[in-house]
Amino acid sequence: MGDIVCKFGGSSLADANQIRKVGEIVDANPKRRFIVVSAPGKRHNKDDKVTNLLYQCHEAARRGNDITPTFRRVVERYETIAKNLGLCGVSEWLVELHDHISNMSFTRVSRDWLASRGEYLCAKLVAAYLKATFVDAGDGIFVESDGSLIEEQTYNALGKLLSGGGRYVIPGFYAAKPSGGISTFARGGSDITGSIVARAVKAEVYENWTDVPGILMADPNIVKNAQPILELTYGEMRELAYMGATALQHDAVFPVREASIPIHICNTNDPKSPGTWIFRERDPSHTPQVVVGVSGLKGYSVILVKQPLMTQEGGHGLRVLEALHRHGVRHEHAPSSIDSMSVIVKDEELQGKEKALLRDIQQFGAVETVKVMPDLALIAVVGLGMAHRAGIAARVFGALAKARVNIRMINQSASEINIMVGVVEEDFEKAIRAIYREFA
Repeated sequence: MGDIVCKFGGSSLADANQIRKVGEIVDANPKRRFIVVSAPGKRHNKDDKVTNLLYQCHEAARRGNDITPTFRRVVERYETIAKNLGLCGVSEWLVELHDHISNMSFTRVSRDWLASRGEYLCAKLVAAYLKATFVDAGDGIFVESDGSLIEEQTYNALGKLLSGGGRYVIPGFYAAKPSGGISTFARGGSDITGSIVARAVKAEVYENWTDVPGILMADPNIVKNAQPILELTYGEMRELAYMGATALQHDAVFPVREASIPIHICNTNDPKSPGTWIFRERDPSHTPQVVVGVSGLKGYSVILVKQPLMTQEGGHGLRVLEALHRHGVRHEHAPSSIDSMSVIVKDEELQGKEKALLRDIQQFGAVETVKVMPDLALIAVVGLGMAHRAGIAARVFGALAKARVNIRMINQSASEINIMVGVVEEDFEKAIRAIYREFA
């Protein structure tokens, strides 16, 4: 059997007490040899994540403002952790931190490089505490200029760097660019690093340690005491994470999915809880949950295009989507009817582009109506079991009708892994709760 890769999120590394818990978890299983870390997260609600402080430092420097007060908070976080772990003054990482403070010119370093120092320095600290080998992600993970992973080079390099005995600590969130600079992943990108490391070392399991008891059936900020999901597939996880579930970054499944490495979402503060297992495949008949979860996001708009006899005119849908592409607008869904087409886009995609895009679509000729309808929230009802049970859609719509929620959009793929509904934003939380109650 292989080794285990453990990724610990910012909440698991927020202070010395949390890092001691990490040490206990790693010590509890000798297979936990590869540890991927985020930057220290919030210690309490009014605290700041180290990564956010570093972004603030770079923005202040860009504007020519004094960065000292903000950067001093970063220094104090690491110094306090090191001191409480008995590492202050003896670890190479701390000396290096002071070198950064005194010598770094913030106007000559990239935003990504500076942000990545949160993970880099935390990994140096954790490696010292665990008496493990530190391996810089920039020496073994490589991405193209567009951020896509250079797979063969990465897996070969990481495999060599992590091929010895003992423990290794790797900073998450960033990789090296072809130019030699640093590129950060999307927020939550340490999950991606952990997945890449798991693939590189051919891990038995990829453990993702966080501050929740696994992936929940619904957002706990909306549904109190939401039940955890014990088991789901990579596909179900992607659907839930893309639509707002936060326990795992949705792109993190790709490296491990290709190698069929299971992911186990675990709770640092309750390591004996069962957590959530994510597999390549599962038999939905083995679990009672038809719907594994419901998640959603606000901030969408509908671009409505009406044209008589639209379905008889070939290529109309293609021209609409090409117009979006020309204006750099990505779409989420495109439900249609006999004389109309609706394109769902995130509001942020339309900023500064709406008028020009609508004019472009209007030029197709014979277009009766082109308009943007804002105030849309999307909700994904996810579960492999829906493909094997009759009446699931009726239960979803019945629950929403009972809660007096009007549905503005419905979309379901042929795979039947999810049902997507659109509602007005003011009904969003009410709709989530209604669907959860129906299937929990």
